Amino acid sequence: MKVAVVMGSDSDLPVLKPAIELLHEFGVEAEVIVASAHRTPLKVQELVSSAQDRGVGAFISAAGAAAHLGGVIASYTTLPVIGVPINATALNGIDALLSTVQMPSGIPVATMAINGAKNAAIFVVEIFALSNPELKQKLAQYRAKMVEEVEAKAAKVAKELQ
Repeated sequence: MKVAVVMGSDSDLPVLKPAIELLHEFGVEAEVIVASAHRTPLKVQELVSSAQDRGVGAFISAAGAAAHLGGVIASYTTLPVIGVPINATALNGIDALLSTVQMPSGIPVATMAINGAKNAAIFVVEIFALSNPELKQKLAQYRAKMVEEVEAKAAKVAKELQ
């Protein structure tokens, strides 16, 4: 199963790149697409409508400003859609956050933090791990590594304060 990572603009790539790299680290294939809910609506409709035929099991949608991309994607599919609001305007991403999180009842978009693409990737891995024991194990190892990193930082701080 793969995830479609859809961004409203190529300027969103720096925010999404760590998520794409993390997906690859977990062995999850990602197809990366630039498509605009407003400027290329037919492209969005086609890519969502054909997603399951391509083996897509979830979407990560990233957009700034009005950030309607996640909602438009969700309107065409019952696959999980994870929205990543992008900080792209003078409102520091608050506009995108509110546009992404305020979906009407029945058309959910799981919403991450502003520029929270890495958590979107982890959330997709968690979803896929429900039916994939190998991913579940990799996720447990990833969490264990995070514990080790925090403990190493704590030891460094303790040593510095001695």
